[in-house]
Amino acid sequence: MSRRAHGQLRQSQVITTYGPGALIDLPKHSAIIGGLETWSKGLDEVVETRLAHKLRRMTGVPAPRLCAPPPSPNEPWAARRGIGAWRFPEWFVVQEDGGRPSSGEPRDRSRRLAHRKALDERGRFEKLPVVPTRFVRACPRGHVDDLDWRGFVHGAGHVCRRQLWLDERGTTGDLADLFIRCECGRTRPLYEAAELDQNPLGNCRGARPWLGRNTNEDCNQRSRLLIRTASNAYFPQIVSVLSLPDRGTAVDNAVGERWDDLQIVDDAAELAFMKRKPAIAAALDPFDDDETLDAIRRRRRGRSSDRPVKQVELDALLAAPEGFGDDVTIDPDFHARRLPSDAWRRSELGGGMASVIQLHRLREVQALVGFTRFEAVTPDIHGEYDTDVERAAIALDPEWFPAVENRGEGVFVQLRTDSVDAWSRRPAVERRLADLARGHNAWTESRGTPGGQPARPFPGGPYVLLHTLSHLLIQSLAMRCGYPASSIRERIYAEPGPAGERFGILLYTGGPDAEGTLGGLVQQARHIEDHLADALRAGALCSNDPICAQHEPGRSLERRWLHGAACHGCTLISETSCEMRNDYLDRALAVPVLGLEDAAFFPRTA
Repeated sequence: MSRRAHGQLRQSQVITTYGPGALIDLPKHSAIIGGLETWSKGLDEVVETRLAHKLRRMTGVPAPRLCAPPPSPNEPWAARRGIGAWRFPEWFVVQEDGGRPSSGEPRDRSRRLAHRKALDERGRFEKLPVVPTRFVRACPRGHVDDLDWRGFVHGAGHVCRRQLWLDERGTTGDLADLFIRCECGRTRPLYEAAELDQNPLGNCRGARPWLGRNTNEDCNQRSRLLIRTASNAYFPQIVSVLSLPDRGTAVDNAVGERWDDLQIVDDAAELAFMKRKPAIAAALDPFDDDETLDAIRRRRRGRSSDRPVKQVELDALLAAPEGFGDDVTIDPDFHARRLPSDAWRRSELGGGMASVIQLHRLREVQALVGFTRFEAVTPDIHGEYDTDVERAAIALDPEWFPAVENRGEGVFVQLRTDSVDAWSRRPAVERRLADLARGHNAWTESRGTPGGQPARPFPGGPYVLLHTLSHLLIQSLAMRCGYPASSIRERIYAEPGPAGERFGILLYTGGPDAEGTLGGLVQQARHIEDHLADALRAGALCSNDPICAQHEPGRSLERRWLHGAACHGCTLISETSCEMRNDYLDRALAVPVLGLEDAAFFPRTA
């Protein structure tokens, strides 16, 4: 690891793409981003109490801090701060031709393989330039290591130390055209390295080169062939929260302060009697009776207010007062106002929508807690990771986690609870959801869960409906709001409340290097019915219909088990926007599609 800077990254890239353990190509080197121990000291702290509390529960770190990645200095004379990186891999391909196979068989090109220890001080092999090999071995737990090239060619217990060659017998670069050859005469095609059932690369050694040398840990996985620059080489596990007022914590505190009087309250009548006391009435005035009674019951049962992140966010969003945003001084972290109905409701199309809320300002904090390879691990519909999820560590002994704060704006759309409940009970919807659930179970079984029992339950029809509607709205909003679809992100809410489950969609944009945005997205809330009409028209017919509309997730030959009527031609969007990596989508639940007319929440538009 050199102390001289070899490249630059944006702060947000360190959280989402190039965090500790990520493989990266620098201008002259290939490297792996170092763990937190290699980062500069004295980083700027990001304050977000709710996120720090969540990380404490997830990781077991007693008092985790959040720190922003080191920024580039604005002045050339300023002290430089940076992130360490280790050279990886340690095997290289020599840039030369030569070495015809001893058998004389035809080939297009042969190049020698050389280990780092065989290079000179200028990083050359016999005065010839080298490039890092693009093949390494890894496992889903995040471990990554060089291939044992000699062992791959000769088999277990090999003793041959002669020169290795990489033969390319075609022009495609495909694995089928690549062969590893030893000068002793042994040759093996590289495509065999990808045949996991044969375990050609041996068991994983638990190598963690991003944490330094001698940091291996026990691992029972089989090693898999990995191309360094492949999209499945690094899947960050990111935890994010919106900096919103936590009404649950506020009402719990208010009840706790007056607990001597409120502990005997069991119903609304007794609460109304207690509120005759001016001090109690003043303390509970910001909250409705249902919130207060729920807090009393929660305290009586000894439960804390440690609720899922999305429940807290939804409470704050739905508590937004009515207005147009110019009634009080704007809070840079959170400023939301509920639009009056006559400002957005103009037709019967929006009858299933309960309210529209403009978020003139919002602040999102994202923190990186770990990563996986080959397979992504996503949070559940409540924004929570499973307690037994495995992730690669980003530090040997973490005391803090890298985080960035994004500031921006958004639009929140709430659906009517009674409308969603009535839709869910329709026989056609129940049949469609049963088919989607079969696809979910088939996907779970394909991942090795015994007996096909879901490791995570099917998210349910309301979530799939909201998720699909969100994608359709994003595509419509992007046509008018001034932001590309890849810059608009979603948060889907299907959360319990005092009076039943609540349903909503938050579409927002933001960035780490801005104090906010220009209002292009938030002003589209006034035209939400127009966007809904456009979204439903676009969703009713896909360019891949009838194949897309008639896709059956429970019997998917192409293994698209988590999709109903959804594909790249209609519903799938950039994964930077989607909270579920484009899974759990079905147009048929939102709008009538070909061959399935009666399971839609919204009617067909003209």
